[in-house]
Amino acid sequence: MYYIRLIILVSLSVFLIIIAMANRSIVTLSLFPQELSDYFGIPWQFEVPLFIAVFGGIIAGLLFGLFWEWMREYKHRREAYFKGREARRLEREISRLKSKYSEENDGVLALLKD
Repeated sequence: MYYIRLIILVSLSVFLIIIAMANRSIVTLSLFPQELSDYFGIPWQFEVPLFIAVFGGIIAGLLFGLFWEWMREYKHRREAYFKGREARRLEREISRLKSKYSEENDGVLALLKD
């Protein structure tokens, strides 16, 4: 399994390096449209290689998707937390009741044994 994972990671790395080498041209990324940037007087523009823009977009999309999924599952995690607390409370109560009403103290069971 280790070698299969290593082969896949090496293949993916080679593939990404080939894509990066093929897309080295410089592009301008603007945070705001030109008119809005001129109005504020702050040029929010960056010149980066195209592969950085593409890989950055993929990474940003993955991070946004992970965060969105984590927020969506919040109600399930919360419910599991409260169910776990309730289960632990009930287990403590059962063990307390078992120790309180143990077999040797039970009069009915003592009569049945004789």
